[in-house]
Amino acid sequence: MTDQGNTDNKARIDKWLWAARFFKTRSLAKNAIEGGKVQLAGQRVKVSREIAVGDVLHIRKGWDEYDIVVRAISVQRRAAPIAQTLYEETEASMSRRARAAEARKAAGALARPTQKPGKHERKALERLRKQFDAP
Repeated sequence: MTDQGNTDNKARIDKWLWAARFFKTRSLAKNAIEGGKVQLAGQRVKVSREIAVGDVLHIRKGWDEYDIVVRAISVQRRAAPIAQTLYEETEASMSRRARAAEARKAAGALARPTQKPGKHERKALERLRKQFDAP
């Protein structure tokens, strides 16, 4: 899936994230990268950083966190099924996102408190969150 003008099989990370449909616009991708929400092999990157096939990215988008492996390079935005072939999400990432979605769904059913939690309630909430974050 290489682009016509892309002969060295590398692409700027902001263009690739846009082409892979992680972000709706390149400026949103740029803001996420500058905000530290995109990491390459555990390190923050600059917008102009070039990525290659096999690179491992960690992307935080809203409530979700993705760990993906770059499988193909493209700088043209194509249809969603084609864009999904550009990367592969790790099994750990998929299960972590599923657990987080279940936790959010369960928390949504709870009634909202009328005041901020006190010290003991805050610590109980922290213990509960750690249970869902554990691998």
